[in-house]
Amino acid sequence: MLTAGLLLPFAGTTLGAAAVFLMKSTVNKTVERILTGFAAGVMTAASVWSLLLPSIETAPESVPAFLPAAVGFLAGIAFLQVLDRLIARLRKSENGNGGTSHKNLRMMLAVTLHNIPEGMAVGVALAAALDVRSGISPAAAMALSLGIAVQNFPEGAIISMPLQSEGAGKGKAFLLGTLSGAVEPVFGVLTLLLTGFVAAVLPYLLAFAAGAMICVVAEELIPASQNGTRSSLPTAGLALGFVTMMVLDVAFG
Repeated sequence: MLTAGLLLPFAGTTLGAAAVFLMKSTVNKTVERILTGFAAGVMTAASVWSLLLPSIETAPESVPAFLPAAVGFLAGIAFLQVLDRLIARLRKSENGNGGTSHKNLRMMLAVTLHNIPEGMAVGVALAAALDVRSGISPAAAMALSLGIAVQNFPEGAIISMPLQSEGAGKGKAFLLGTLSGAVEPVFGVLTLLLTGFVAAVLPYLLAFAAGAMICVVAEELIPASQNGTRSSLPTAGLALGFVTMMVLDVAFG
């Protein structure tokens, strides 16, 4: 049970990243803008249903329920702003030669950060399932792991597909998309070993990841989807992505 529970979310990301092999070498600009809007919707919904709401629901009784969510969310945005400046300096030192685009680097980081607390949540659930006094059954823990795996499918795709459309080879795009989910089993194992400590800070980590994702949506994805023009198609993509992720989160969360 432990091995399957830890690896299922990573398998979901891997399958999503594999969507790049079904993609043409070049993507129509309109389609690319719709997909970017879709990614923005997916990340926004994941921030709310997968991260912020669980952060509020799991807040310690000793503090107001909104406090971990508020503190973690603002810290996530601040962290990405600082990291943004560091990435910009590194790219200047490279003189713009090669490498992944700034937008895709930030998206990869945001999704990876989002996967860390999800992996920890799976670890907490599995640890609780091993304790008969917790009231959480092994089936419930596995259901959580499977739900996160389903949610991870579009997240793997929104990393690998833009990378491929910008010129990265399909193999490289698939590998980078897959690696964004590799943190889940790693942090799941660490959580199993440090359950008591992790459970106390998990609400803050969930909201931290939400802040990082919303920062990417606001500063990168939405502007890129519009590309200096007003169009309803990227907005439709955003709405579809939001609803898709919302349904997955509610149905499998």
